[in-house]
Amino acid sequence: MQDHSSVASPAQGADGHGGMDHGGVQHGGMDQTRTDPVAEVTGPQLAAVTALTVLALAAAIVWCASYANLAIGAGDVRGAVMPPGMIMTRDTSADAMRDMAAVDLDAVTYTASAEMQGDQPFPPRLEDGVKVFDLDLSVIEWNILADTRVGAYAFNRQLPGPRLRVTEGDRIRINVTNNLPESTTVHWHGLILPNAMDGPGEITQPPIEPGQTFAYEFTTQQRGTFFYHSHHHVDRQQALGLYGALIIDPRDPATEPAYDQEVLVQLQEWTFREGYTFPAMPMEGALPNYFTINGKAYPATETVNMRLGERLRVRFIGSHSGFIHPMHIHGGPFTIVETDGYPVPQGANLIKDTVNVAPGERYDVIWEAREPGKWLLHCHISHHTTNNNREEQGGGGLMMIINVT
Repeated sequence: MQDHSSVASPAQGADGHGGMDHGGVQHGGMDQTRTDPVAEVTGPQLAAVTALTVLALAAAIVWCASYANLAIGAGDVRGAVMPPGMIMTRDTSADAMRDMAAVDLDAVTYTASAEMQGDQPFPPRLEDGVKVFDLDLSVIEWNILADTRVGAYAFNRQLPGPRLRVTEGDRIRINVTNNLPESTTVHWHGLILPNAMDGPGEITQPPIEPGQTFAYEFTTQQRGTFFYHSHHHVDRQQALGLYGALIIDPRDPATEPAYDQEVLVQLQEWTFREGYTFPAMPMEGALPNYFTINGKAYPATETVNMRLGERLRVRFIGSHSGFIHPMHIHGGPFTIVETDGYPVPQGANLIKDTVNVAPGERYDVIWEAREPGKWLLHCHISHHTTNNNREEQGGGGLMMIINVT
């Protein structure tokens, strides 16, 4: 028979006595369950909390509305990716956001090889005595360095666009086909021509819509260094690569200064951050961190090879749109022989070693190879000779080498 005397019953505590010791819930063998009291919420309390919550939400909406336009939806900006750090105020419109947004890589139709160069000669075809060029505008990917590929807008899949070269007095026609995701126009910078051919969108012509072609036709009346660029969505398209050189040779070659070689120097700024390309501009969040000559940053820029005693014609073209670049050549001064397409009279030639090239300006200078060696041509703003604040092989950005032997 089992001995029950040593087994505590459920009604006993651990000490074997009847009832739980020191504050237990069982007393004298009776099972009692303790419940904590629950505070009841009154109607006035619930109304007060609800009112405070509504006021807090209203205050948050008013505060947000004072800094951002809450009427703009995702559909209005079409998925735009804005530059990191850009200050967006409540009066920033959806149109402005789209103009400042990153290049949509889904719109890319061509990826150039890392070695591809822009500013390629582009011979025209002749139609009834008119020199005809065909320009196609599209979104591409372009290497400004071997390891840095940007999204860009381009003429004929190159950056800068092809070099158009004609002779003073030529009748020319440029057929512009727009394959961009937005409307565009083209301006012929500095040229005397009919107003209808000048190119400012919504001023002298309707913008060229995606898929459309517009023909610009005029007779050249000048000679010298000019360029062409987009004149629509002005905060965006030129800064993303829509520009190219237009060289008009004189009827009489004897009027040209003597030189042995020539090089074009088309300047540009780029904002490339976190894998996105934004149009560079002097604005918080959009300040450039890369700089290019003819679509490449040093050390990927062209090297000019010369022999001692040769004369080099440098055509500086302000194809950029945001900053002034003081361009300097090592190894001795140069002579300014042309400004904005007009020859400088012989008695007024300036001898300098640095010239400030502002957006839209052109300077033609003659530099003589006086000593052998590697001579730098570069912007004298130090930051503009770096690549995202880094130096490679002695510099970056707006630098190129003139190698004299």
